[in-house]
Amino acid sequence: MDDIVRQAIAKWPNVPHCYGWLGLDARGHWFMRDDRTQAAGPFPLSRGSQLRHDKLIEFIHRNYERDAAGQWFFQNGPQRVYVELEATPWVFRVAQDGGIQAHTGTAATLHSLFTDEAGRVYLATELGLGLVHTLDVGHVADAIESGRWPAPQELRSDELPARFGYVMSPAARHAAGG
Repeated sequence: MDDIVRQAIAKWPNVPHCYGWLGLDARGHWFMRDDRTQAAGPFPLSRGSQLRHDKLIEFIHRNYERDAAGQWFFQNGPQRVYVELEATPWVFRVAQDGGIQAHTGTAATLHSLFTDEAGRVYLATELGLGLVHTLDVGHVADAIESGRWPAPQELRSDELPARFGYVMSPAARHAAGG
């Protein structure tokens, strides 16, 4: 977390949390969801505007964390902005040599590998569970076929949040009183 963010939290400790305004899609893109977008439906059915400002995205990446309940958020100064997830809290890019990097730019190490009923590929790492970017599934297949990575375990996508301890929609959980 940035020092300026820590200082803001100390100065203004009681700023209310923000729900529904930020989404992370299955390709690692961030979306700003204004009131009109939120009224049109849940993420990802109603995405909002994709963030394209590099400095803002870098700031989000440096201040992206998980709370004790498994809800992912961006600490924006003193305000915690909870993230609506399309798939998982991480989207991983896999290099041809098997190197793994999260959508935030953080390197990761493979712990286990999964596929779901739709053929999507997930990696469990020290960061947590993440979906493999669609452009990199071929690199995963090469790593498995060459024996560098184990064969994937199969599971259903609806089992992922409970099994790996994350909340897809903090806004829905908050609205339900959670």
